[in-house]
Amino acid sequence: MKIVLCMKQVPLKDSTLKIGAGGLWIDEQNLNFEINESDHYGLEAALRLKEKHAPSEVVLLTIGPARAKQALSQALAKGADRAIHVVHDQPLMDPRLTAQVLAAAIKTEAPDLILAGLQSEDAGFGQVGVVLAELLGLSHATLVMEINVEGSRLKLKRELESGWFQYITLPMPAVLTIQSGLATIRYATIKGIMEAKKKPIKETTIAALGVEAGGAQLNLRKLYVPLKSKKTQMLTGDPKAVAAQLADRLKNEAKVI
Repeated sequence: MKIVLCMKQVPLKDSTLKIGAGGLWIDEQNLNFEINESDHYGLEAALRLKEKHAPSEVVLLTIGPARAKQALSQALAKGADRAIHVVHDQPLMDPRLTAQVLAAAIKTEAPDLILAGLQSEDAGFGQVGVVLAELLGLSHATLVMEINVEGSRLKLKRELESGWFQYITLPMPAVLTIQSGLATIRYATIKGIMEAKKKPIKETTIAALGVEAGGAQLNLRKLYVPLKSKKTQMLTGDPKAVAAQLADRLKNEAKVI
């Protein structure tokens, strides 16, 4: 079985973020980066399937600047076999363009299963996996908590709202987006770290994959920190008048009703 894991490198959760000089992205100077949380769980799911269904291969795929190679090396140290790095310096891509680039890279691999995290922690679109499945013409499922391979089909457990779960079957190949908490994440061993240095990381570009980088559907105009302010208004009068004033402010000023 060949499994492709789409992953992303994002700033550390406890980072202090500041808006960059251009006002279109965060200032990445002095920031540390890590593997996106739900991608960690996607990697764990891929490695468990590899161990259960040998012989299998786990191929990593990421889009990002040169620093993204660190995330690939970390995942290779945990047990992935090789990686593909689409080198691209633009910090934020819209979901459709991201999916187009991933689809172009995946088509050359012809995998049995494609995994991705549910969403990235920096942009949080939660759309790439679904769009990717559409572009590849494959079945897909989101919020996946458990994966079982039964012949040429997948039996999946999905997380729904209010503590409910759904069990479905899909044909392979398929695209699955993994929910955080699927399983306990493993640590890289010293042996794995040493072996990762010998594992191949293939570099390519969006242009080399035949995708038009200018085809983005999302244009970011401004990135800013919301202003925080406190304001207290005292409403006076009889209860009926106060209720009318309150309803008016909630509707026309706060715009919550």
